[in-house]
Amino acid sequence: MQILLAQHFEAQAAIPAYDPVPASAAIPVRHALSISEEPQRLRPEEAIAASFARLDAALHADPPVAPASVEGLQNEWPASAQALIESLMMENERLREQIHQQRLDLQSAQDQADSDVLTPTLNRRAFLREVHRAMADCKRYGEEACLIYLDMDNFKAINDAYGHGAGDAALIYVAETLKISVREGDAVARIGGDEFAILLRRADLKSSRVKAMKLEAELMMGTFEYRGLYLKAGGSFGVRAFAGQTTAEAWLSEADAAMFLVKKSAR
Repeated sequence: MQILLAQHFEAQAAIPAYDPVPASAAIPVRHALSISEEPQRLRPEEAIAASFARLDAALHADPPVAPASVEGLQNEWPASAQALIESLMMENERLREQIHQQRLDLQSAQDQADSDVLTPTLNRRAFLREVHRAMADCKRYGEEACLIYLDMDNFKAINDAYGHGAGDAALIYVAETLKISVREGDAVARIGGDEFAILLRRADLKSSRVKAMKLEAELMMGTFEYRGLYLKAGGSFGVRAFAGQTTAEAWLSEADAAMFLVKKSAR
């Protein structure tokens, strides 16, 4: 703003001023002041900078300066400068609002990019990012963490008997059940199809297996509603603790293999 005002006053200074008094008739202004005592006239940009400095000091004073005092500093500027300042302040406020809205839009787009298209969970890409972060914390701070892998049972039978709408309702029911059962800081994702995964931070293998057993029992006892019918959707769970796996995909694959062994043994 100071640069713009300086440019404004430099442009004004470039216009020759009309002097109705002849040079020979000029009235002395020094009076009794000596040359060393005569005040030095500031250039426009210097005057603006000094005025801004006083205004900034007033705004940041402790205790704060009353608004009337700040307005008094602003009134030191000519009307053209005040109009320019008001215009710049309005533009600055407009840009602030625009930036704020863009940040909200960016956050919304990020949330949509991380979310599963159907269920209230993360998608595979976002989940693997969270798993990678958990692995870094485990390596750096010696924390424990576990992955729980879930494959729904009889999902195809639900689709065949009641249609894909019932299958979607079953997926949403399972996702909501898992999501409300984890702590803040944990993560739930739909990995694909009828498969889900849970990241449990600061959890050992024993407590994670107990958690998986409770979730399995909850799904077996619960039901979800679809067009007046109350249907069941169970699943098989596999648990795998972090043990120095090199990648998030490798850790997730081990949890998937653990789930497959559980499902195979139940047949």
